[in-house]
This record gives sequence, C-alpha cells and structure tokens, in this order.
Amino acid sequence: MNITGMSEQWIIARIKQKGDCKCIHLRSLRDLILAHPDIKKRVDVFALSIYGLVVFPKP
Repeated sequence: MNITGMSEQWIIARIKQKGDCKCIHLRSLRDLILAHPDIKKRVDVFALSIYGLVVFPKP
C-alpha cells in the first residue's frame, strides 16, 4: 500500500488467490504505472513489478 500510494480498498479489490499465495496481477500494476499521476510512484510500482517477476516467475 505504501509503495503504490493507493488506498486499502484499491489493494483489497485487486488481490487474487494464486495457488497458495495471494498476489496482485501484473495487469493491475501495469495499469497503475500508466495512469498514476506521481512520477516517483510510477517508478516505485514499476520496480515492484520487476521485483515480482524476478523473485516469483511464472512456472
């Protein structure tokens, strides 16, 4: 929540169950990167997306 700068309701609405863990789909993060008004937050969300892809790749 702190990284994206979005409300708790936004996060809860986009959390999905994927196997044994809960996650936010890359599609939601991509949409946030493209639409977020704060450039610094865009970079932070982009970095979070890359981190998620590297640490938790799709099998």
